[in-house]
Amino acid sequence: MKKNFTYTDEPNCHIKRNREIVKKYPQIKSLYGHNPKTAYFILAVVLTQLFIGFLVKDSSWPVLILSAYLIGAFFNHSLYVLIHDCAHNLIFKTGPLNKIMGIICDIPITFPGALSFREYHLVHHKRMNEDPEDPDAPSQFEADLIGNNTFKKIIWLGLFGVFQALRPLKLKKRVFSSWILLNVLVIVSSNLAIYYFVGPKALIYFFLSTIFGLGLHPCGGRWIQEHYLFKPGQETYSYYGPLNKVAFNVGYHNEHHDFANVSWEKLPKIRKMAPEYYDSLKYHTSWIKVLNEFIFSPKMGPFSRIIRRKAT
Repeated sequence: MKKNFTYTDEPNCHIKRNREIVKKYPQIKSLYGHNPKTAYFILAVVLTQLFIGFLVKDSSWPVLILSAYLIGAFFNHSLYVLIHDCAHNLIFKTGPLNKIMGIICDIPITFPGALSFREYHLVHHKRMNEDPEDPDAPSQFEADLIGNNTFKKIIWLGLFGVFQALRPLKLKKRVFSSWILLNVLVIVSSNLAIYYFVGPKALIYFFLSTIFGLGLHPCGGRWIQEHYLFKPGQETYSYYGPLNKVAFNVGYHNEHHDFANVSWEKLPKIRKMAPEYYDSLKYHTSWIKVLNEFIFSPKMGPFSRIIRRKAT
């Protein structure tokens, strides 16, 4: 059965809100800029994951799987968040250094996606919820395939990373570059090195950490929280719960879309400077609750998105 998105001709709300906030609170521009110390967090998370992978290389399967779900998923999810800051050039002033840090993030993730994500994510900001131009928005095929069936939604969430990776195929213009090729070569080489020098179970631990962190896991609620429709007319949502502390404030999604040139560390300050623009919006405080409502509500599915029918 065909599942319709919620369509709109309204312009991107974040452009308007950015202008209003800057006009009212010009001091917010002091939050703009790079955050070089993020590089230390990247190295710390990557090295910690590699160390855990070494620890579980000879463990039993139950221990390995539990370790990936209870520990590794949080770390790999945080690496996706850090890749996000790399994509916006919020670590260093020069693009190549940010790209290198993104590739480093991919090592425990095991998938060479940082540089392609960079290209497509910037399109998402420019063409948010425009179909088919926004690579973050589900296709009509995806919406119809899953619908509002609870079992299908569970499978969809469990394989969310796969569906997300396939969405750029709907775009008329796809990207490829020498940097993306380098990303692939580095991660394929690191996967082979981990397999050979540490063992297959370490590689499986990293792989499962990624699958869990993207899907049926508390952190997986983040992917639904950002743009899936929980209130009529509102297309972006923030999360102000405790897991922001281990997810580099990625929950502040309205703030991020309003000010994409503010690094993760300063995103909460946007809300503090201009609370009337954010406290009046619907927001979430639990990613688990987000997942529960999405899975079990017959009114929700991949089609629960606002889709913009014309360019803004």
